[in-house]
Amino acid sequence: QVQLVESGGDSVQAGGSLRLSCQGSGHTYSRHCMGWFRQSPGNEREGVAVVDTSDGTTYYADSVKGRFTISHDNTKNNLALQMDSLKPEDTAMYYCEADFCPYRQRRLNTREYAYWGQGTQVTVSS
Repeated sequence: QVQLVESGGDSVQAGGSLRLSCQGSGHTYSRHCMGWFRQSPGNEREGVAVVDTSDGTTYYADSVKGRFTISHDNTKNNLALQMDSLKPEDTAMYYCEADFCPYRQRRLNTREYAYWGQGTQVTVSS
């Protein structure tokens, strides 16, 4: 079993910052890939940022590069996403996802991950 619990979502103004947290438990191993994916009404779920917890390699969607930073505390098995310079288009439900790492070219593809949490809502107002 893999359990993922997200927290930290809130409503903020454009240009603000938020820090999301995902606590993993159960069969969530350090060699798994973990990441943040988001979905807004009318859109498909998209990959935001992923980290390979075995070596620390990170992957970011072009839309958030330079603004978001993903990190993982291997000791606590906690995944975080620091979001700065938030834009209205960042508004979405953010999900923490995990699974064995797929090939690098597919690591931002939500279809590669079997486990996810309940999500945390991020709303950015203009």
